[in-house]
Amino acid sequence: MKKHFFILLFLFPLRCCQAQEKPNIILFLVDDMGWMDTSQPFGNQIMPLNKKFHTPNMERMAKEGMLFSNAYNNSVCTPTRTSLITGQSAVRTHITNWTSITANQITDFPDSLLAPPAWNMNGLSVTDHQNSFTVKQTLPQLLKDAGYFTVHVGKAHWGSLGTTGSDPQALGFVVNISGSSLGHPQSYLGEENYGNMPGKTSFNAVPDLQQFYGSDTFLTEALTLKAKSALDYPIKNKQPFFLYLGHYAVHLPIQADKRFVNNYLEAGLDKTEAAYASLIEGMDKSLGDVLDYVKARGIEKNTVIIFMSDNGGLANTGRGGQRNTQNLPLRAGKGSVYEGGIRIPFIVKWPTTAKAGSKTNQYVMPEDFMPTILEIAKIKNHDELDGKSYLPLIKNASLKTDARPILFHYPNRWTRNEDEGYAWSSAMRLGNWKLVYLMKQQKLELYNLKDDIGEQHDLSISNGAKVVELAKIWTAELKKRGAQLPTWRANGKTVAWPDEIVK
Repeated sequence: MKKHFFILLFLFPLRCCQAQEKPNIILFLVDDMGWMDTSQPFGNQIMPLNKKFHTPNMERMAKEGMLFSNAYNNSVCTPTRTSLITGQSAVRTHITNWTSITANQITDFPDSLLAPPAWNMNGLSVTDHQNSFTVKQTLPQLLKDAGYFTVHVGKAHWGSLGTTGSDPQALGFVVNISGSSLGHPQSYLGEENYGNMPGKTSFNAVPDLQQFYGSDTFLTEALTLKAKSALDYPIKNKQPFFLYLGHYAVHLPIQADKRFVNNYLEAGLDKTEAAYASLIEGMDKSLGDVLDYVKARGIEKNTVIIFMSDNGGLANTGRGGQRNTQNLPLRAGKGSVYEGGIRIPFIVKWPTTAKAGSKTNQYVMPEDFMPTILEIAKIKNHDELDGKSYLPLIKNASLKTDARPILFHYPNRWTRNEDEGYAWSSAMRLGNWKLVYLMKQQKLELYNLKDDIGEQHDLSISNGAKVVELAKIWTAELKKRGAQLPTWRANGKTVAWPDEIVK
């Protein structure tokens, strides 16, 4: 990957000399952070889990910007990440599970009854490639063509090794630092060279951070420093920029950030949860550094910053405490179509446009990010997208958008545990209603999220007519986008569509 900054002087000889007009755009993307993993509440009240964490910069950003209480992403990482830069839903791209570092490696956990569909296990690609979704227009490429200086720092995870999706520069980023096909770091520790140890390096070793090898610089801090350094060039030359800062935190392995961990150990958290909370606080420190940086450089008013997580918080395995309690009151966690796996923290700061301290309850999806950014950048010449711009919401938090069905489709199996919607599941939300389809059980569940955000009261029996109504809408949407379904190993037939369950 070519990242030498001296060549950048020749990349934009005309645009660099022009006065900037378009806003700068920063995506601050956290990995595996749950809706409750913050001291900033996203619900209507402070909950016990909010008191566990310390995220003053998220609180600051919420006070200075707009909080989205009903923001969603897909239940695992690659489907979300590819939707963010294509504007297409995972249902359409057939990228429904996380992708392996190396190509043509299926990541579904083995199952004796169901087989996954032929999903695009290699992720996305800008050229035709086996088992990949071919995309002709990516968000960074469109922004680059419109004069933006495009920078990627951190986790990419759009495609497997050997595909163009594994190289952020092939997707339109001028600068790429530490982005590749890997989905999590081998190590967060500079003392361990972020996994690049002689004789011990694996595919999960984080690239491009040699200047920090052997130091006590935590990975989150190293990426933040590199991101700020990469922005010096476009700011100096008054060129609008797009920064995609994709932190590896707070994905496994849960390693303690020694700058913060002792506070949580002293508060009585177990070793694992103290380390996890330190990862959260280290991420929040990075957010504060970014907020401070744009202010110090005099570009705060003309910079839109969007904070989000790529999916719900980890609750299936790997955390301290009892399983499936880490996102309460939300049910389950990452990998599940219940709210704990898909509802995410989401904040927008844009001083000239988003009202400080505002909040919206309207829901947004990952495929909405690209049309939003294109509208902000005033780019109109692009292909049709699944998503819908939420710029009108940013401008007016009280706006009530038309209800539309939003889909969460996981015809795959993530891990050994398949309870709580962690395998072969799908869901649709329409207004306050949410219909969940557990494919192996051939069962539909109905919840009213306004009254039951924890999805504890299945209303399908008492509201049969509503189930039929929603199942028809849902099936039509799935078929319109070319949804795939798993098959029964016994006979090779696909599982039923939602509307077939209620016939």
